[in-house]
Amino acid sequence: MLSLREVTKTYETPDGPMTVLTVDEFDMEAGQAVALIGPSGSGKSTLLNIIAGISRPTTGNVTVKGIDVTGLRESQLDRYRAEHIGYVFQNFNLLQGYSALENLMLAMQFGGVVPKAERKRKALRLLEQVNLGHRVNHVPSRMSNGEQQRVAIARALINAPALVLADEPTASLDPENGKLIVSMLTDLCQSSGAGLLLCTHDMTIAESLGKRMTLGKSQTPVRQEGAVS
Repeated sequence: MLSLREVTKTYETPDGPMTVLTVDEFDMEAGQAVALIGPSGSGKSTLLNIIAGISRPTTGNVTVKGIDVTGLRESQLDRYRAEHIGYVFQNFNLLQGYSALENLMLAMQFGGVVPKAERKRKALRLLEQVNLGHRVNHVPSRMSNGEQQRVAIARALINAPALVLADEPTASLDPENGKLIVSMLTDLCQSSGAGLLLCTHDMTIAESLGKRMTLGKSQTPVRQEGAVS
């Protein structure tokens, strides 16, 4: 479902080129949950952004469900993300002027995957699944951090993506809420059949997923681990 081959990301700096990411080879099966781990600066967020088509790799190929992401034109990337990728951000990235329900409705409108007649029913059902049935009309500023992250999880899953990318989804939460969020995210991905690639510094979380991809400190020239262990 996900295949990476000789993926690198290099930036030009005043001191010369600096490679911030190197993945020789990595494969992930449909429905698999994998923890992406490594020290700060090892390229974890960079890799997620490359898989999502937000950033382009300097070299290499990224394939998701048979789609060569690196070969897509800019005009095709929005559709690719809407149809295949769910993204859970560390800082939620919710639309602040809109309620929980409206955040999900807008994601479905943009994605164009869910028929219009089914959108509200699906959004309400998913908000119930993340225990936010009582918060559907609340804007993010009236929610706790844990509640906002649950809205973000529901938004990431609303268009039934093949792959959910989660970038430090527990970083803004206390340990109890963090554990709840990871459990909820993995359960929802499993029930929907979505793959999950979750970036974390927390080894307890990484071990709970069972499979890991480890990136090393990526200040050139360091080879990073690309195999699932």
